[in-house]
Amino acid sequence: MANLALATADELLELYRARRASPVEVVDACLAQIAKLGTRHNAFVLVDADGARSAARASETRWQRGAPAGALDGVPVTIKDLILTRGWPTLRGSRAIDPAGPWNDDAPVTARLREANAIILGKTTTPEMGWKAVTDSPLIGVARNPWDPSCTPGGSSGGAGIAAATGMGALHVGTDGGGSIRVPASFCGIFGLKPSFGRVPAWPLSPTGTVSHLGPMTRGVADAATMMNVITRPDARDWHSLPYDPVDYRDELDAGIDGMRVAWSPRLGQFDVDAEVAAITAAAVQAFVDAGAHVDAVDPPLDDVHAIFRVHWWVGCHNAVRGMSNEQRTRLDPGLARIADDAKALTIDDYLDAVAARGRLGAAMREFHTRYDLLVTPSVGVPSFAAGRLAPEALGDVGGDWTRWASFSYPFNLTQQPAASVPCGFTKAGLPVGLQIAGPMHDDRRVLRAARAFERLRPWQSAYARFG
Repeated sequence: MANLALATADELLELYRARRASPVEVVDACLAQIAKLGTRHNAFVLVDADGARSAARASETRWQRGAPAGALDGVPVTIKDLILTRGWPTLRGSRAIDPAGPWNDDAPVTARLREANAIILGKTTTPEMGWKAVTDSPLIGVARNPWDPSCTPGGSSGGAGIAAATGMGALHVGTDGGGSIRVPASFCGIFGLKPSFGRVPAWPLSPTGTVSHLGPMTRGVADAATMMNVITRPDARDWHSLPYDPVDYRDELDAGIDGMRVAWSPRLGQFDVDAEVAAITAAAVQAFVDAGAHVDAVDPPLDDVHAIFRVHWWVGCHNAVRGMSNEQRTRLDPGLARIADDAKALTIDDYLDAVAARGRLGAAMREFHTRYDLLVTPSVGVPSFAAGRLAPEALGDVGGDWTRWASFSYPFNLTQQPAASVPCGFTKAGLPVGLQIAGPMHDDRRVLRAARAFERLRPWQSAYARFG
């Protein structure tokens, strides 16, 4: 193909088997993309070109011998800079963390990718502690959307979203505590999956607790399924993790959604939506009808989900910085410092009330999914907006509350159910728009299957040719 950097993981593995490409060529192509676009868009906080090339040579030797080792041997991947990687600093987008470490541990997802002999190119950018749904910080500056550098890629997995869209690796690990996979997936025009909580082992637990998930960000649904086969393998360090399920996430991926019951909720009953986003996502829902699903316009029972999430997230951000010295706090993103201080006004009763309300919300959504196999919404109610801002200009100063515009994603962090964003169109300005597909808790395969059915009816991968 014209640019190996834009090949999917599945395509790369097939090329390696046929000896029509080598991991060395692929890594060089990805590093060329990083050199060409990485600095412009601020996708990486660390790139290990020498280490990646060394790993690629070892992989090339195994493939030449006809003895690849691991499900992802030679496939280039990236890790978000909230996730531990042995030997590399994990700075979490912060100037308050000492780069000297020590950095002796891999997080479970990093360890599983190494065991599969994926080639880790580097670490992608994040806002400080992943606290907001855009990607900028005092440490890394402002990350920029690959489709329009004047706009944000979203966050907090913004660097991964940029890297996925532009061919800076085939597979990318993001985290999602309130939309941090799905918002950049929507803004960058890629696929992103927030799995059921506990399906991908996490250690250490995020400071924001059990609202935070890890998952794949890729240029296509099949690659995300391939990645799930690796990163869902167990790790005893995560006591929240679900029992290991040796299912193959690629099984029945192409089985379609004929006969499934789909709820279409264009506003989740309460949220504002930009007119272009509303029109694009409403038109996209026709694909589910075309695939044989039964689609009803219906809103799920979410109550005041914003208030519930805000308590959980503000307390989590306070938890992320509470052990820091006064000197360290002076280095923080002022927005993070403000909401961490605002959290001090919350009482124990406020938090316990939010926990109880979260439980009621989760139970209501489980009952909702006894009637509907899937819930479909816009991924984000607005298209990407100016880089360096916390919110669209029309919303003004939201007082640090990014959740005012990223409102379609965090309900499913509270309920912990799987949810994905698939590209479904472009605005008149050429900015991607995402469609969110949520499924019942533990049924990640159903979400992947629905996303794959949509992808086959409304293919989007050709859009990446502009980055070749």
